[in-house]
Amino acid sequence: MEESAGGAARQAKESLELAFQMSQILDTGLDRHTLSLLMALCDRGANPEALAALVRELSSTAPPAPATPTAPASNVVAAPTAPSLFPSGFRQL
Repeated sequence: MEESAGGAARQAKESLELAFQMSQILDTGLDRHTLSLLMALCDRGANPEALAALVRELSSTAPPAPATPTAPASNVVAAPTAPSLFPSGFRQL
């Protein structure tokens, strides 16, 4: 039973890596975390076309990320380099 769980986890990881590589080739701008959330939503029955439309809408309204990060002041916390479209409370695959 443990071997099949390990195999399933390895297959999920490989699927995510392949999807991420395709995402990079297509220049989607999606990070691994966001992509894993979208894949999980699809696995749970969400409409992929509706999710794609949502990502496009959120991406077009999101403020542009700074091109080069500046050195933060001592009392300022630096923002993450690749902001996710979703809260980080979701479980990754």
